[in-house]
Amino acid sequence: MSADETRWLDEEEHEAWIALASTVVRLPAALDAQLQRDAGISHFEYQVLAGLSMEPTWTLRMSTLAEFADGSLSRLSHTAKRLEKEGWIYRTPDPEDGRFTLAVLTDAGWDKVVETAPGHVAEVRRLVFDPLTRAQQKQLREIGRRINNAIAPDGFCPGVTKG
Repeated sequence: MSADETRWLDEEEHEAWIALASTVVRLPAALDAQLQRDAGISHFEYQVLAGLSMEPTWTLRMSTLAEFADGSLSRLSHTAKRLEKEGWIYRTPDPEDGRFTLAVLTDAGWDKVVETAPGHVAEVRRLVFDPLTRAQQKQLREIGRRINNAIAPDGFCPGVTKG
């Protein structure tokens, strides 16, 4: 596409883009800082533990868990190593298909999630939900769904449904 064909952002679009781009960078950093300070874990580590805790069996295939946590399988493998050293998860071959590895939350991992979740939720509420009205929260949900569906129309995004 040449410069002559480019659909440049108008002033309102540009301002919206700058606000979103700043949020995309600053929000994860703020959540990471809170979790590091209060629980000694990163936001990604928390997502891994929380993802497992939401499963009835506390078990997921590593590939599914990587998608849920929005990370690569390689990143998840490195993180899983650390979480295993802490005794919060363990990995085991999938008995249904040995080509896959399962991540399993331990009782100690469950305790870590239970201990960490209130502070994390309070920070999410403070940074994301408290500044917004109920109507804006609904708009945010719809905006997030639409952007995530544009990014990965057939891909997995936590909490994102088509529509």
